[in-house]
Amino acid sequence: MANIARTGDIIHLNVGGKRFSTSKQTLAWVPDSFFSSLLSGRISTLKDETGAIFIDRDPSLFTPILNFLRTKELSPRSINVHLLMHEAEFYGITPLVRKLQLCDELDRSSCGNVLFNGYLPPPGRLIYSRFDFTSRSEPSVVPVLKSKSCNLEPFYLLREYYQKGGFTFLHPCSSFPSDTAQLADPGMVRIICGHHNWIAVAYAQFVVCYRVKESTGWQQVFTSPRLDWVIDGVALNAKVMGGSLGDNDKMVAVASGTEIILWTICPDGNGNEIGVFSLNVPVEALFFVANQLIATSHTGKVGVWNAVTKHWQNQDVAPINSYDTAGSFLILGCNNGSIYYIDVQKFPLRMKDNDLLVTELYRDPTEDAITALSVYLTPKTSDSGNWIEIAYGTSSGTVRVIVQHPETVGSGPQLFQTFSVHRSPVTKIMLSEKHLISVCADNNHVRTWTVTRFRGMISTQPGSTPLTSFKILSLEDIDGHGGCAAGTEIGPYGERDDQQVFIQRVVPDTDRLYVRLSSNGKRVCEVRSVDGTSITSFMVHECEGSSRIGSRPRRYLFSGHANGSIQMWDLTTAMEIAGKVDIRALGGPTEEELLELLDQCDLALTRTPDMSPAASFTHSSTPRASTSRYTSHHWHLLHVPIHTVFLLFSFMSLIDSFLEALAQA
Repeated sequence: MANIARTGDIIHLNVGGKRFSTSKQTLAWVPDSFFSSLLSGRISTLKDETGAIFIDRDPSLFTPILNFLRTKELSPRSINVHLLMHEAEFYGITPLVRKLQLCDELDRSSCGNVLFNGYLPPPGRLIYSRFDFTSRSEPSVVPVLKSKSCNLEPFYLLREYYQKGGFTFLHPCSSFPSDTAQLADPGMVRIICGHHNWIAVAYAQFVVCYRVKESTGWQQVFTSPRLDWVIDGVALNAKVMGGSLGDNDKMVAVASGTEIILWTICPDGNGNEIGVFSLNVPVEALFFVANQLIATSHTGKVGVWNAVTKHWQNQDVAPINSYDTAGSFLILGCNNGSIYYIDVQKFPLRMKDNDLLVTELYRDPTEDAITALSVYLTPKTSDSGNWIEIAYGTSSGTVRVIVQHPETVGSGPQLFQTFSVHRSPVTKIMLSEKHLISVCADNNHVRTWTVTRFRGMISTQPGSTPLTSFKILSLEDIDGHGGCAAGTEIGPYGERDDQQVFIQRVVPDTDRLYVRLSSNGKRVCEVRSVDGTSITSFMVHECEGSSRIGSRPRRYLFSGHANGSIQMWDLTTAMEIAGKVDIRALGGPTEEELLELLDQCDLALTRTPDMSPAASFTHSSTPRASTSRYTSHHWHLLHVPIHTVFLLFSFMSLIDSFLEALAQA
């Protein structure tokens, strides 16, 4: 190669099968580039049969790069900026990379687009801290990360230390406890939930509550103590009406494993722990119905805490697959094909009998498991009272609608309509004022119908009409690295008397979300993280308008990120913009967008949605690279001699003692 550089100024290249000829001066004028290293002999070369230097890259992208080296000019209209920037970075053409970055910045801003509504930085008082082995100063917060069954303090310190060297040491315990297996990054947002003008943000081991006021904006008002286990669920009640705690008090609860902790938040922002309760089985859903805190498990248990009696009670029912609420009623869809209901307002009346008054409302004709459930309570009128409508899906893929007239309360609901359009278990269902929407386990396949109503009640003439069919493709991380499953639900989100939306996150490590109408799958908008961090959770919530006359609630998309921040997007404005113009035929990602997203993740580490719970594996997070690409890494077992392992364990024990001494000090 050195001979070629000395004997001639014309260099012949074979790039991906296409031949190029240029001068040595043209290739080498950018210092420390791929070509300057190639011509100096620092990089070994491969030649084709004609003696041309072979470079295994895309020839179509090499053409504008070579033209830039020749003329030092760039025509951005004729190129794909993102693809060309990737190639320019590979070749090390720094001047071209800088120009392309400026072109990319034309439509990207740290202030976001018109839909970007706000940014909440990570909480000021993080519960964990990365320990710096190179600094003599003490960390501001001792990184205490303990589980119920294994002390993880020294392990996490060692993990940070070893990762600085480019590798990771496997956990010394014989098996991972379930509550720590998903702890990929303690600082990322796992779950967001909202109620009225409040949101609760769950991190790995603590929860933070914010409230918004028109005059002051969003304010952090409560931060829980650090917990000894990883949070799997969170529930928020921002309006406790008629409770003994007073109308101004708020409540927030978190769950992990079988345990639940409940706090009340006082007007001054301080929180008082109400209690720690146990469902005795894993908690899979945590929410409020009026003043009652409800926890359910698929094993067939329901737990209820009543704000008046301050009493926690567990009740056995059939294995639970789905639930919904209607007023003070909790509706349960169970594995035996039955739909049960509990009136939580009557809960204190049967305390002596220790009975939650679990009553069977309806049984599926084929006794298939009720895997999805949606209750629509029609507006109450003086003539007919409430007409209750329930849409449910089964494990066989059947979708049914049942109704109960006010005059026939004693006889129970009547079967109204049946659809057999899914061949996989129904995972989600939504009955709203204008639409019936069902999702099955076949890669989130959605079927929708328009619903005809008369005086607010579902009508038999002409009944429901098929509308559309589409998919909300969403690859999930098999390790749970992308956050908690409860934090990345696709929806549908929104009030039942309004147009609802799906939120689509195609791959786990992405800074992009697609907002799509639930009725027809058309794209409303696309949001991208303003700071480039990956999105680990999201939620759509309506916040109340101002006190001024005529103000209405506004709908926002809240996205939680790997760096702990919260970003807010104005979906009300997005819906208005989409309503003024014809929504493009665009739905989810196009083929080009999908391939670009898939290029950012390792398909071996992802799976498509199904009905079975995901297995938990340990996974390490990777920061965003300068090339705007994400990379996923497994934790690898470091093969070391056994005496080295014993030394490491001894070192971990010393660190444990050191941390305990710091904590006591």
